[in-house]
Parts: sequence; C-alpha cells; structure tokens
Amino acid sequence: MKRHLFAFVAAAVVSVSAFAQTAPVEVVKNAVEGTVGAMRADPVARSGDMAKITQIVEARFLPATNFERTTRIAVGDAWKQASPQQQQELYKQFRILMTRTYAASLAQLGSQDAKFTFKAAGAGGADALVRSTVTTPGDSQSVGYRLGKIGNDWRIYDIDMSGAWLIQVYQGQFKAQLSQGGIDGLIAFLTKHNARAN
Repeated sequence: MKRHLFAFVAAAVVSVSAFAQTAPVEVVKNAVEGTVGAMRADPVARSGDMAKITQIVEARFLPATNFERTTRIAVGDAWKQASPQQQQELYKQFRILMTRTYAASLAQLGSQDAKFTFKAAGAGGADALVRSTVTTPGDSQSVGYRLGKIGNDWRIYDIDMSGAWLIQVYQGQFKAQLSQGGIDGLIAFLTKHNARAN
C-alpha cells in the first residue's frame, strides 16, 4: 500500500492560487506537477530527507485538501457525538498522521521518472472524480481521486489506491478503536501513534 501512496501525495499537492475555481482534473494535474517539481528542485528533499519532504507536504499539500471532511467521514456517526474540543483534537491528530504518511510515501518516489495522465471520471454538484494513470519504470497504476467543493474551490478528500478508498481503510481502523474506548480512546490511539512516529 505504501508504494502506491506517493501517487496521492503527488496528485494532491498544489497552492491555493493554482486550484481556486479550477476544474477538478486541472486541480489534480497541477498538484502532480507542483509537488514533483518542488521535490526535484530541492536537493535535500531528493536525498530523502524526511524533515524537508514533510515541509514540502505541509506547504503544498495541506492547502489543497479538506482533511476536516476526511476526518468527519472516517470517524462516522461518532463525529456527531464528539464535543467541539474532541472534534478539534481528532482533526489535529489525523492531520498530523496524514501529513507524515504522505511525506513518507512521497519519499518513496525518490528520483524515479514518474509520468502522469489524467481524465475526469465523473462530477455531480459539489463532488467530482478524477482518474489518473501513474507510470514509473516497470510499473503503471490507476489512481482515483474524489474532490469536494468548498465555495468555488475544489479540495481533494479521498483517493482510491488499488481498489481501496483511503477513507474506507481508516473507517475500519477507527471503528475498532471507537468500539473499545469511544472518542477519547480514538484520540489517545492517534496521539500515541503520532508520538511514537515523531
């Protein structure tokens, strides 16, 4: 699964000015070019330095996402039962987890000559689906991206990696933690995981 994640990172990273009022397929296209270009232009990032790659993810990836929506859907019905403070902490910890996950996945790309193609696969109101083909030496994969609208802007909030949507993957993990310890248990689980990875 990790070897596929770099595609999502590459497809999600773009500055706000690049994707505001832009068609979903262009958001994904610009994101790919933005993140790969930034990493390849930085010798420290190219060397695999995780601190530098994380900086790139924080600067270019986070503005292009709607992690609050991702967190809300992944947590499910329990999100409505959580207090505002608990919701804020869930979002904070999940955002840290995702940022580090994408940084680690982006590092897997290294100096590979990756090529990308894009096509719109569907759109309906405030949601859209974009399909991308990611080609690296000896490998070719199809990746799907779900985007949602915030005002006039599109944000990436989910990805299909080899038939598994990211939100679905985390829904299963979160459900197990919620059944054992409720909202506070899930927060503790994420906090402990992030501290261990720090």
